[in-house]
Amino acid sequence: MKIVVIGASGTIGSALSETLEASGGHEVVRASRRGPVVVDLARPESIDEMFDAVGTVDAVVAVAGSGQIARIDASSDEDYFRGLEGKMLGQIHLTRRAAHRIADGGSLTLTNGISTFSEPGLSFAALVNGGLGHFVPTAAAEMPRGIRLNSVSPGWVAETLEKMGRDGAQGTPVAEVVRAYVELIEGTGRGLVVEPGVPATS
Repeated sequence: MKIVVIGASGTIGSALSETLEASGGHEVVRASRRGPVVVDLARPESIDEMFDAVGTVDAVVAVAGSGQIARIDASSDEDYFRGLEGKMLGQIHLTRRAAHRIADGGSLTLTNGISTFSEPGLSFAALVNGGLGHFVPTAAAEMPRGIRLNSVSPGWVAETLEKMGRDGAQGTPVAEVVRAYVELIEGTGRGLVVEPGVPATS
């Protein structure tokens, strides 16, 4: 398959790209804000430009963007809502465009994330992740031409926690997260929101 990985320069995206190329033998198009193929989900027009550049593809995976870490009493709206255009609305813009640009029977896999946190500063991330988690099962039923829409909810990734100087044991290894994406890309499920290590729900 010809697969576009958006966010291919990140921890998950780079590992996913390598796995798809090595294990699946797929043709991977690496896209990011500063990659070989440029795309910024916060700019809907750049999504159109990306599809114009790569042509018809069999699958698209979005692993770009993250929820803002800011308390509810953040000093400004900009501080609190940063990331809304990129992670949440950006993936919705991507879904609407992918409905016209992915090949018949292809797939689109988004990334949301866990929506319940036990530490302060993550209420906006919970909003974005929870919203996407509810969007996917409903929007999947509206996708045309047999295109499958799913999402992965990776939560904290062990390697990311370690880079932050935190205990990696509290997260999920990137290899396990990547396996969840691959199973959705190569599988037949639709409307699934998969949390690595936890049975899928629809």
